[in-house]
Amino acid sequence: MRRVRPRLHTRANGRAVAALALSTAALTALTACGAAPEEKTATGVNGVTSAEAASLADFGDLDKLVAAAEKEGELNVIALPPDWANYGEIIKAFEAKYKIKIKSETPDASSSDEIAAVKSRKGQKRAPDVLDLGIAFARSGAAENLFAPYKVASWDKIPDAQKDADGRWYNDYGGYVSIGCDAARVTTCPETFADLLKPEYKGKVALNGNPTKSGSAFGGVYAASLANRGSFGDIQPGIDFFGKLKKSGNFIPVESTPATVEKGETPISIDWDYLNAGYADQFKGKGVDWKVSVPADGVYAQFYSQAINKEAPHPAAARLWMEYLYSAEGQNLWLKGYARPVLLPAMTEDGTADKTFVAKLPKVEGTPSFPSSEELDKANATLAENWDKAVS
Repeated sequence: MRRVRPRLHTRANGRAVAALALSTAALTALTACGAAPEEKTATGVNGVTSAEAASLADFGDLDKLVAAAEKEGELNVIALPPDWANYGEIIKAFEAKYKIKIKSETPDASSSDEIAAVKSRKGQKRAPDVLDLGIAFARSGAAENLFAPYKVASWDKIPDAQKDADGRWYNDYGGYVSIGCDAARVTTCPETFADLLKPEYKGKVALNGNPTKSGSAFGGVYAASLANRGSFGDIQPGIDFFGKLKKSGNFIPVESTPATVEKGETPISIDWDYLNAGYADQFKGKGVDWKVSVPADGVYAQFYSQAINKEAPHPAAARLWMEYLYSAEGQNLWLKGYARPVLLPAMTEDGTADKTFVAKLPKVEGTPSFPSSEELDKANATLAENWDKAVS
């Protein structure tokens, strides 16, 4: 089962708006008492502790950061599904490179769950060290002073619009809303949102979750809005589109996952292009002929953000993890998983981007644009108010 990720840029932002509620058992687990983290001692230059380090310079150099991180020996992560944007390989590669054990908890948790864990486990050794969040949650978490400011070595290469000026969060990888289709079960695969209304797709079209909770599903509705004369400031046309799709019988209330795709329960899935492209590889030779297209009538892209818990129990390991993700090696591993790394423009220019992986990315024309925080907030509110009425 893949992570629901209500990371809407609310995950309302995609991975989207209202937070996915935790079960009573999960809440109990999140708030359970844990051992306090070890006392933080100075490990950097000029008496700076790992928890205070705001850049690699505070450690002296990368080797000294590695030494401090390996002394901690562990890194706590949460909400990182191994089949999401190649996280499985990224985690294994980090552990192989450094003497650090990654403790991965609740892979299918949402962005809101991550924030809840930071708050409820404050001062505990089992608190998450690092976070992967929808941009809305990254912004709100920074506003609540939950994240540690830290600028990775490649900071200057991250576009200004893709990062917090103080280094409390920055975008890492992302993709476009796409239409995935099993050509083994669908005679002619749809390539646009307009195509999805055709009667031949009755009972076949699904989203990856509820857009009031799932960032990818939110992205699907946002893209549908753009395809139907909506805008970043007006998501209602997208809601109306899915209402029409539901009334026609084409849209089904089934969350598309790897399992539903493999079983043929969701032969057409609107999802991020890196997830749909991953299905094509994952199910090759298993009776699934998965095709992927980015609809030209509704082009919408979104990135996910990384942040360090201000109270991280393993502050040096957390910073080393960030350095790794934003290194050429880490960024190319996102590419291998069909995700578009934030440093791709810079890496294309300096020749460090893996051309083989770049060539496999789903084709998209033009340069993506992104909604403002105000527009995302408005979209979130509109979805919360009108989605259930439209598709119920």
